[in-house]
Amino acid sequence: MTLDRRQWLTGTAIGLVAGLGKGHGQDQPAVKYKRRIAVSTYSFWQFRHAEYRDVERCVVLAAELGFDGVELLHRQMTDESPATLRRIKRTAFLHGMDLCGFSTHQGFLSPDEAVRRKNVEHTIHCIELCYELGIPTMRVNTGTWGTSRNFDELMRNRGIEPPLPGYNDEDGYRWVVDGLSRCLAAAERCGVILGLENHWGLGRTPEGVLRIVKEIDSPWLRVTMDTGNFLEEPYDKLELLAPYTVLVQAKTYYGGGLWYTLELDYSRIAHILDKHGYRGYISLEFEGKEEPMTGIRKSLELLRATVG
Repeated sequence: MTLDRRQWLTGTAIGLVAGLGKGHGQDQPAVKYKRRIAVSTYSFWQFRHAEYRDVERCVVLAAELGFDGVELLHRQMTDESPATLRRIKRTAFLHGMDLCGFSTHQGFLSPDEAVRRKNVEHTIHCIELCYELGIPTMRVNTGTWGTSRNFDELMRNRGIEPPLPGYNDEDGYRWVVDGLSRCLAAAERCGVILGLENHWGLGRTPEGVLRIVKEIDSPWLRVTMDTGNFLEEPYDKLELLAPYTVLVQAKTYYGGGLWYTLELDYSRIAHILDKHGYRGYISLEFEGKEEPMTGIRKSLELLRATVG
């Protein structure tokens, strides 16, 4: 018996569909995705290396080191003029670099409505900077209570701090949900996905991050996963965030950490990301004391060999 061309194509298509269906059962291993590796400009600057503050220089260095993209730290920028934004975008394009993320700071944990409104305005301004730069996702925070004397003290206390006197976390959740909700129209208009990071304050736990994301329930608010901000037993916590994650910030600590050092198993983290189908960028946040260029180079090799 011979098959004509139409019968052969039909049979082949049915076979392909059946084969694809077999790969999605619960007993099947997670698909291993090839992910691109970026670097945050923070990795070079670290708030302490003046010679690496210029973000354009960081973009060029990232290209020379072999990264696929760059995440910009807003606080590192010294000029937000339209001409500077266009120049950064041009430099990235000419060096084959995606501008894949924008890391910003805001604080909604304040009983002062004027303070929260100012942070909403700041966040919307940053969303508009993303639009001008062509950046698709932006890190946002809940902010901290401000009851620690400084960041060093907050880190000594493992990121834990009490609420302001007379207030509690329930007040804080209400303020954060309200503040971020006010930013969503701008995010949608500019096509920028906000990623709430597990970054101290009410974002110190996965439950806190997900409570806010689920309560707001918008496709324009998801999660930025930071691998180094769960200081104890991180893997189950990272897995809770994985289904909602749009950008992963990967910490490394060559030379010892600036505030603490974690021994992170990036092969295990890669398995978590594979399991939940994460295909997006891995953005390096080098937070070690080693000279940045050396530590960043080692970090890229590690990430290429594991999560990338």
